[in-house]
Amino acid sequence: MSHPKIVLVGAGSVVFTQGLLADLFAFPELKSARIALHDIDPERLATAEAAARYIAERRGAAAHITAHADRREALDGADFVINLVQIGMGEATRIDFEIPARHGVRQTIGDTLGVGGIFRALRTFPFLRALGEDIAAVCPGAWLLNYTNPMAMNVQYLVAATGLTRVVGLCHSVHWTIHDLCDLLKVPFAEVTYRAAGVNHQAWVLRLERDGTDLYPRLDALIAENGQLRRRARVDMYRRLGYYPTETSEHSSEYVPWYLHHDGEIERLRLPVGAYLCVVDENVAAYERTRDALAAGAQIDVEGTMEYAPQIIHSMVTGTPRTVYGNVPNHGLIENLPAHGVVEVPCLVDRSGVQPTRAGALPPQLAALNRTYLSMNDLVVRAALEDEPRHIRHAAMTDPATAAALRLEQIWELCDEMVRAHGERLQPALRATLAI
Repeated sequence: MSHPKIVLVGAGSVVFTQGLLADLFAFPELKSARIALHDIDPERLATAEAAARYIAERRGAAAHITAHADRREALDGADFVINLVQIGMGEATRIDFEIPARHGVRQTIGDTLGVGGIFRALRTFPFLRALGEDIAAVCPGAWLLNYTNPMAMNVQYLVAATGLTRVVGLCHSVHWTIHDLCDLLKVPFAEVTYRAAGVNHQAWVLRLERDGTDLYPRLDALIAENGQLRRRARVDMYRRLGYYPTETSEHSSEYVPWYLHHDGEIERLRLPVGAYLCVVDENVAAYERTRDALAAGAQIDVEGTMEYAPQIIHSMVTGTPRTVYGNVPNHGLIENLPAHGVVEVPCLVDRSGVQPTRAGALPPQLAALNRTYLSMNDLVVRAALEDEPRHIRHAAMTDPATAAALRLEQIWELCDEMVRAHGERLQPALRATLAI
């Protein structure tokens, strides 16, 4: 793979594409890579191509860059496929927030669990099946590096529905959690040793050390003296569970029944209900700024993002060993979580590929929360695999935050309205409404 072919599917997510390309071209060994960009939106695809050529020039890369409206054409001969697709874009995301809000369900991000996560998954699954079929047909040896949420559900579905085995879900939450803890504790990131494990957006920092010294007591002292730190949901969870969550308070609050259903907790922990809708608007604005800047011949951002996909590709091309955090089928990696679920664990990467490492058993209080998360995931995946619309409702019934807010009858009514609203984005058998 002296000139690896790297395909970005959903390259019209231009800002994220920019960061990934800046990271890729920062490696001398990847400056001559073949970059294939695919998107179904012609304007966004053209913008992505212009951005890619600009970044390659600024980074001094001699990459061969192509843009493709046809997905199979883009995938032909790929060594790596990076999935960035968001089905339904901002319009579907607004549905995921506005309808549950009318029914009394509060969400902050809505992309992992809960009603938002369920329906984001269900409208993504048909695309994932088609992508898997294309990869099997034209680049069966490629590694699929998935960034699309809901991460754990998507990876579980991909493996079950397509039979692909070279699939890894990537998320930056572990890296940035440790980075932020280092800032908080005023210790250099490079001097810290850590280990985390769990599920995506609900993993746990199991070990945090500097020079063999546990940093958790230092964190405890800081929290004890700083009242503002105690007004974070993830800190509240850490104080009660004993291990720091690897995701933001906004995310973490959605996966448990303790916070969003209570006005006092929302105020105490400063939880931004509906916050992701602002992110959606900013993403659109950022895309438009990039598009307009390129059209005007102005400069655009070429800063790297420290994402895992470029590091994985570099390690596999050069043999440079690295450890990254990946989302992969459990298969005994975390022994007290379901074998069929997708877990987030450290993975070793070199020329031989991505090799997950065994984490053993999680502390029981952490495993209990993760098992609920994975049970909900499994019901959503089964709904799609088995064409069983009742499992959509079962998943919502199992979700802690939804169950805390609504009676069973209300949960089913909410799911019916969501099914009607997303309509043809769902596979046909799941479009049924099921009044009881």
